[in-house]
Amino acid sequence: MKKILFCILIMSNLISSGQDVNSETTFANNNFGIFENQTNIGKPTKKGTVAYDKEKQEFTVTGSGINMWYGSDQFQYLYKSLQGDFILRARVQFVGEGVDPHRKIGWIIRNNLSGNSPHVNATIHGDGLTSLQYRKEIGGDTQEVSSTDVSPDVIQLERRGGTYFMSTAKFGEAFTTVKVDDVELNNEVFVGLYVCSHNPEVVEKAIFSNVRIIKPAAPDFEAFKQYLGSKLEIMNVVNGRRKVLFNSSHSIQAPNWIDKSKVLVYNSNGYLYRYRFRTGEVRQINTGFAIHNNNDHVFSFDEKVLGISHHNANDGGISSIYIMNPRGDSIPEKITQNGVGASYLHGISPNNNILLFTGHRNGKFDLYSINVDTKEEIQLTDTDGLDDGSEFSPDGKFIYFNSNRTGSMKLYRMNPDGTNPEQLTFNDNYKDWFPHISPDGRWIAFLSFPPEVDFGNHPFYKHCTLRIMPTDGGKPKIIAYIYGGQGTINVPSWSHDSKHIAFVTNSD
Repeated sequence: MKKILFCILIMSNLISSGQDVNSETTFANNNFGIFENQTNIGKPTKKGTVAYDKEKQEFTVTGSGINMWYGSDQFQYLYKSLQGDFILRARVQFVGEGVDPHRKIGWIIRNNLSGNSPHVNATIHGDGLTSLQYRKEIGGDTQEVSSTDVSPDVIQLERRGGTYFMSTAKFGEAFTTVKVDDVELNNEVFVGLYVCSHNPEVVEKAIFSNVRIIKPAAPDFEAFKQYLGSKLEIMNVVNGRRKVLFNSSHSIQAPNWIDKSKVLVYNSNGYLYRYRFRTGEVRQINTGFAIHNNNDHVFSFDEKVLGISHHNANDGGISSIYIMNPRGDSIPEKITQNGVGASYLHGISPNNNILLFTGHRNGKFDLYSINVDTKEEIQLTDTDGLDDGSEFSPDGKFIYFNSNRTGSMKLYRMNPDGTNPEQLTFNDNYKDWFPHISPDGRWIAFLSFPPEVDFGNHPFYKHCTLRIMPTDGGKPKIIAYIYGGQGTINVPSWSHDSKHIAFVTNSD
């Protein structure tokens, strides 16, 4: 006890007298966001710094260092320890023109914190050179695989077993990917962001935003039996800046905005919840007997009606459509009839009289409308493929939807009676789902799966993108690179000012 008290007294004296203390002690109480700590690898002459903006969820890192090459490295490192497979992603930006064209920023994975550690390094140079660099053994020479991408500002580094993938892009464009598969790093490694000036007398600065560290689904993952945790995110679609509102170990899905964009509503484990921005408080919505709701919940444009898709035990457990008061003080009213087949809600007309849904009828899925008062169904599409994701435009003139009628899942629009279908997305490698129209009627935000996903599926836990395009058609632009899929953006997800969307991403 006397020794402990003595150490505390000495530490207090050092701090009060202004003397420097051990850097690990100094940084122990700092906020590094999702990271554990920082250090200067390789003892560079000039020390780097780390600053975290909690509101923007953005990191500003300065660093010096002779180089990151040959048998040893010098750089500023903001890091976290991880095991197994993972995905590292960030939007990156040098600050200023810089001094040396070989200054570097990016992600690096290392066995330890020594300058000569084996590593895999996804790097962007000051002159635009982009490469996947690696050192196989302690003190060994650095090798690299160069990318054809030049001066990207989005960089992703993924470990999948013994293979490492670097994917880069200029924001808004598709990834370019290179890989290396003969580097044996430890299962338990350090991962993090770095800055190296390539000049021992110079300190360079970089900003890292939209930083994500993701633990993906295991190879033996069983869909609909096992679930990853979730991040509820919002994004400014103008500048692409994202913010995580909270993390949950539960599977949360399908957020939409209500109450003049003061509240988000999402579903989890059959229930619906409200998240209030001002307080961060989450409250459950009373949906009465309907406690097996899937992620197809929709508010009417005036927010006077909440439509839900509840798995009805009295109808074989299939999904049926109900409407209720959004306040949760009414008994849900069943709209679809028993015995007709599964029904998944996607849209409500501007006058609140018509619901749009995907219905399983006659052995296949097509789009249907149903009158709230008469309960009369009208079949809107009849193709050999799958039609899904139907949603009215705010003016009620069009229904937007996705369909694989031409052999790949693409976006379409048609008249409210199902006539004059018009294809909107075309021959790229993506599979496009769930078109959501901005309140001002100008934009479509939608989810795009990669080529390897079957054109009839929208599975959980895949590399996906969120894209945006004009409602009349045009070239889509990527606005978010995500790990998600099913549940990410199944429902109308725009804020009332048409500048933000809400969505869910996933990590173990």
